[in-house]
Amino acid sequence: MNTFAPLAPGALGMVLVGSSVTVSRSLVHAPLFATQAVRYAAATLLLIAFARAARVPILRPRGREWLWLAGIAATGLVLFNVAVVRGVAHAEPAVIAVAVASVPVLLGVLGPLLEGRRPTTRILVAAVVVVTGAVLVEGTGRTDAAGVAWAALALACEAAFTLLAVPVLRRHGPWGVSVHAVWLGAVMLAVLTLLTERPAALLALGPAQWAAAGYLAVMVTAVAFLLWYRTVAAVGAGRAGLLTGVAPLAAAAVGALSGGGIPGPLVWLGLVVVVAGLAAGLRAPRPGGVRKEPRPGKDRAPASP
Repeated sequence: MNTFAPLAPGALGMVLVGSSVTVSRSLVHAPLFATQAVRYAAATLLLIAFARAARVPILRPRGREWLWLAGIAATGLVLFNVAVVRGVAHAEPAVIAVAVASVPVLLGVLGPLLEGRRPTTRILVAAVVVVTGAVLVEGTGRTDAAGVAWAALALACEAAFTLLAVPVLRRHGPWGVSVHAVWLGAVMLAVLTLLTERPAALLALGPAQWAAAGYLAVMVTAVAFLLWYRTVAAVGAGRAGLLTGVAPLAAAAVGALSGGGIPGPLVWLGLVVVVAGLAAGLRAPRPGGVRKEPRPGKDRAPASP
């Protein structure tokens, strides 16, 4: 069996997330909450349609599951988007990107603990290597105290997006977690829109902005969420967390292809470092070595659409 096959969906999901950096530039002057509410509402409809086409039942949350799912929506969707948009007003985008690229370290420690295991030295060392490479790719930038605070919030929210899903992946699987987190996020953003913005401002959006919102809804939300949670369910949060190092690489590549210029030597060095960290952390443990990680979504990890 190809031990890297379960990692492929998550890697592709991170490529899509990385591509969103360039796409999101078209939405800088769009109403924040209203645009994101439309994005997640559209993604909810797509996910439900995909689930029905794949004949995957979406279970209704019960008890504490509502808290975990609402936590994913509030942190990984709502607060994360606020932190990124507000953060770039106080810091260069590279600062936010470097903070988010530090997620593997948090997931390498907290992910296994939530799954009832001890963090492995191999994953922790690989996570540090991946983060180092991501920092080289993105570089460092100017910021102020507010920028540092927004960057820290973005880091915490990105980690929460994965960690809060661990307790509910076994019962709901990637499909259920994606659907419930996205519709809950859409509701939260709609409420914030009514409280702080004018929904009518959406009428002023141009074709390029609607195209960007559509791409974010389809590829970065509906598709990427399913891909990412499928990998988390298959290999665990700690090992999957290393794949977040792919996102800044994708962001740099998409930026170059869209006219941002050819990456410099430090970017290429960072790419090599990230690949080395991923190769070290994602390789399968040797027989008789570290015991296999549990698969919280093994029985409910459907094929991606």
